[in-house]
Amino acid sequence: MNTEEKLQHFYDLSIQSAKEDAQKVIDAQQNTLDHMFEEHVDTKNRQAEAELKAESDKLKRDFNKDISAEQLKIKRQLSEAQDTLKDKLFLEVSEKLKSFKEMPEYKDVLSRQVKDAVDFADGDEMIIYIDPSDEKYLDFLKEQFNDSHISINLSKEIFNGGIRAVIRSKNILIDDSFLNLVSDAKEKFTFDGRA
Repeated sequence: MNTEEKLQHFYDLSIQSAKEDAQKVIDAQQNTLDHMFEEHVDTKNRQAEAELKAESDKLKRDFNKDISAEQLKIKRQLSEAQDTLKDKLFLEVSEKLKSFKEMPEYKDVLSRQVKDAVDFADGDEMIIYIDPSDEKYLDFLKEQFNDSHISINLSKEIFNGGIRAVIRSKNILIDDSFLNLVSDAKEKFTFDGRA
């Protein structure tokens, strides 16, 4: 082998070795870049999933908040409608009681209420009050319950019918007035069928 051939052979080996070294460096760099890229993709995917979950959770909270607000609004509207209907219903009940007071049966109701109060008093002194609009029944009740322990009077307060009785010795007020009975019924009334 002559010198030129030797130089050519050395040159070829050197180039070959340089190419192999360069390829190793390129492969190592490519592996490093590929690894960095995979880590970057994983990181971005985790961030995207976390952001998606956070946004999804926020949307759920906002949705639930909106639903709750709407339910509250509907409940308020329902309550207002029920109150309006309840007021109308008990206004009608009051009107029917006014009509009932003009019927002969009303006199029997007053008589029964007074009798129940007298029985409850069990001989104690008692003052019975009737509504001013029931003045026409005053003499009838006084005759029916002619007892020295019982005093039947017209009330100064209007309570739309029925009676009120006071047993002072026991500090008891019996309130069977229509005003009280209607008020109690209205307070206990619900639209689910239970009173």
